[in-house]
Amino acid sequence: MSNPDAIIIGTGVIGAAIAFEMAKAGWKTLSLDRNAQVGHGSTAGSCAIIRMHYSTFDGTAFAWEGYHYWRDWAVYLGLPSDVPLAQFRQTGCLVMKTEANGNLEKHIRNSADLGIPFEEWTADQVLTRLPIYALDSFAPARRLDDPEFGKPNGGRMGGAVFWPNGGYVTDPALSAQNLMAAAERHGARVRTGAEVAAILQAGGRVSGVRLASGKEIHAPVVINVAGPGSSVINRMAGVTGDMTIQTRPLRQEVVHVPAPEGFDFETQGTIVSDSDIACYCRPEHGNHILIGSEDPECDPHQWCEDDMQYNRDFTDQWTTQVMRFAQRVPSLGIPSKTRGVVDLYDASTDWIPIYDKSSLPGFYMACGTSGNQYKNAPIAGKMMAALVRYCEEGGDHDTAPLQFDLPYIGRSIDVGFYSRKRPINDESSFSVLG
Repeated sequence: MSNPDAIIIGTGVIGAAIAFEMAKAGWKTLSLDRNAQVGHGSTAGSCAIIRMHYSTFDGTAFAWEGYHYWRDWAVYLGLPSDVPLAQFRQTGCLVMKTEANGNLEKHIRNSADLGIPFEEWTADQVLTRLPIYALDSFAPARRLDDPEFGKPNGGRMGGAVFWPNGGYVTDPALSAQNLMAAAERHGARVRTGAEVAAILQAGGRVSGVRLASGKEIHAPVVINVAGPGSSVINRMAGVTGDMTIQTRPLRQEVVHVPAPEGFDFETQGTIVSDSDIACYCRPEHGNHILIGSEDPECDPHQWCEDDMQYNRDFTDQWTTQVMRFAQRVPSLGIPSKTRGVVDLYDASTDWIPIYDKSSLPGFYMACGTSGNQYKNAPIAGKMMAALVRYCEEGGDHDTAPLQFDLPYIGRSIDVGFYSRKRPINDESSFSVLG
């Protein structure tokens, strides 16, 4: 613990995946987390959706690669058979065609180019799968205090695209714990309840960290995977000066409601993304539904300056989200008691993550990943391990970006796509959809 090869700040699903991949590659890693348990930061509040539709080609390829690790989760981890594992439920993922998403033309083209299975559904096919749905159009999304809220605009949803390989992981915190347990079998070490207070430097490069307890731990490599705390860590390291892409903690609410009476959404439902009502949903155990926001323009972003001190109570955003979903599902009951999750996302300027080195040699970052990168954790871990090795062996990632092979799908991506210095990506949805 006192002299690791690399310190990894954060034990969320991506931090744990990096520890696993680096430990397998022979690094002596030490993972630090201020939380009391592995995976108990923003990962625990994730909807843990595994999808492969993105508006960018690189994002689509990365997500399609990531799916295969969840499909083969037990094989990937190599843990003893008696270890409880997070479960991947392959329910499929349905995305409604709307003007806002360009009727999914980019998504269809990207999936076709990569050989990802998908089906174009008519409105009748949507209703066959989800008979509780009503297909009136309500766009643009509105808030409850808008006099036009809940009034159909006269149009009708024209159909959707269904990705049958989509699904979700039942216990996101457990998935991070699975990855860390697998990492420890390869020699990784972890210390929880350890808050980083300073990034140490010597000789023009990173040299370790100082904890809030005052203890110093020295290492030639430090990787920032601190989730909503990542911007604080980057400022500690003094590396924000050359970053065109920044990250900030964004407060989010996820609604947890019972499915309509008479329909088993847990087994017959699917993940749905619906930009017409600016909501996404997925099945939840006990025949419940989780409902998240797709960040429409009418909803104010709740950016937080402090990733520890923020409002953890539900607000009228909870009611707005459940009522928007009720436009699509008129038989939905609205509970009198609010249930769900209030947590922070680590969101980047264009909602595409930063997987990169920094201006401080030896200091790396995997930031801005919340909300749309859970699914990519295993392959992000592999890519970050490759990036650290590339740079530590003398590669200049800023001028000659690493080209990284995606082993399952047989493609290669330019890791410069995720650069901290990239132009803001105009192809992004600028929302949780990435």
